[in-house]
Amino acid sequence: MANYTAADIKALRERTGAGMMDVKKALDEANGDADKAMELIRIKGLKGATKREGRSTAEGLVAAAVKDGVGVMVEVNCETDFVAKNDKFIALANKVLDVAVESGAADLEALLAVDVEGKPLSEYVVEEGAVLGEKIAIRRIARVAGATVDAYLHKTSKDLPAQVGVLFAVDGEGAAAAEVAHDVAVHIAALAPTYLSRDEVPAETVENERRIADETARAEGKPEAAMAKIVEGRLTGFFKEIVLVDQGFAKDAKKSVGSVLSEAGVKGTGFARFRVGA
Repeated sequence: MANYTAADIKALRERTGAGMMDVKKALDEANGDADKAMELIRIKGLKGATKREGRSTAEGLVAAAVKDGVGVMVEVNCETDFVAKNDKFIALANKVLDVAVESGAADLEALLAVDVEGKPLSEYVVEEGAVLGEKIAIRRIARVAGATVDAYLHKTSKDLPAQVGVLFAVDGEGAAAAEVAHDVAVHIAALAPTYLSRDEVPAETVENERRIADETARAEGKPEAAMAKIVEGRLTGFFKEIVLVDQGFAKDAKKSVGSVLSEAGVKGTGFARFRVGA
């Protein structure tokens, strides 16, 4: 007769996130010893880790936090949306975020090398993934500093954790600065700009777009005298698609994001946007 109870099964499932049958088998093999069963679940999971190495990690979540004027954001991936909404996976992602915030890691390589419980974070994540039975991967990290930084997380499905995350910084402080920073962060989540200002757009990208605009206008038979104005007009339209401060503000399309920031007496100094799998 098994020397463990239904409550023991429930407790171990909550500790590991493993399936009921896996937990029962581990408890049987461990003769009811919960710690031994926990170890068995980890060992069996790690044995299967190499088989999972080539699997796709297209699901997951984005987590973000702001501390001492620095916003930090991470994307942690898994294989299925079932695991993405698992409490243990969410706790693991939050642990990764905490490590990112406290370590000050500036890039993914540095983050993966941070010591967590006596091992690199990369190994820690593999072991935790072994318990969940899926390949878990930390995909990327972003850090944005400023006088005021807003971290906005957006759920694309009510059943899943945040799939879109934004960090946005402005050069001012106070309630007005915080409010406009948040509003623009929400805008970034929705409209996905690529650059903060026109100055950040690579020169070759601008020249290529100008060439396309010129060739298109000529193919349409536009008059030569109006060509320069037409090309610049189309280039302006291109900037409105990819440059944050040139975009029409989501809450009031009659205004640009740049004008909204100016009215609040601040300037945007940096942003980052993650969407799971994108």
